[in-house]
Amino acid sequence: MFFKLFFKHLSESKKLNYVREHGVMIGTRMRDERKIFLYMIKDFFVEVVYKDDNMDEAAERLGMFNSLSGLNSYLEREFKAAF
Repeated sequence: MFFKLFFKHLSESKKLNYVREHGVMIGTRMRDERKIFLYMIKDFFVEVVYKDDNMDEAAERLGMFNSLSGLNSYLEREFKAAF
């Protein structure tokens, strides 16, 4: 719990560095012709959209999900919105 709060208040660049060093990539998906990368860190999840869909570039967007149920709800909404 403390780590989630700590992570949430890091700068975007520090979050991205932490994700790259300690996150476990668990999947990718396509949305609006963009590749979205999903990582697991301890007991929460981070979704990253990289500039030009290149993992070596800076992040355009970082999203954080506090739990698996939060991630599932988000992905279900995204799936329904795609149709």
